[in-house]
Order: sequence, then C-alpha cells, then structure tokens
Amino acid sequence: MRPPPNPYLVLLAATILPGSGQVLNRQPMRGLTFLFFIILLGAFTLKTADPAVSLVGKLAGGLFVWALAMMDAYKTARIRFEVWRHSARG
Repeated sequence: MRPPPNPYLVLLAATILPGSGQVLNRQPMRGLTFLFFIILLGAFTLKTADPAVSLVGKLAGGLFVWALAMMDAYKTARIRFEVWRHSARG
C-alpha cells in the first residue's frame, strides 16, 4: 500500500493553491467544491462590501472558505497518515 502524503506537504499545497490539498488527499470533487465557494463568496463580498472597506474585508468570504479548506485538507491528511502509520506497524 502506498503511503499517504505528508500532512505538512498537504497543508503547504492547500495554502498556496486552494483546493489542491484535497486533490492530494484524493478528494478532487471536494477540492473543486471548496474552490467554487471560495470564488463565489469572494466575489459576493467584493460586490456587496462598502467601498471604504479594505481589500481583506472585501474578500473576507473567500478568505474564510480558503481557511476552512486548509484546515480540512490538513485534518484529512493527518487522519489518513496516522491510520496508515498504525496499520503499517501491526
């Protein structure tokens, strides 16, 4: 059985490119779903935010979903890695 990717590598990939952590975890549809909602909520908050709001505030919806995607990718990779490590020992 092939070992799953290192959870820190998955976290790094998810930080650089949204949804790529889920792809490394062999969950491409989940990654595309996260990417869709990042774009959707980022565009929504960009259009509805007050003009005086900073760029971070205007993109807050997308940034929030991106943070959720990073946590999800790391958590899934960590669980898969620990299950693999435990099964490899015994």
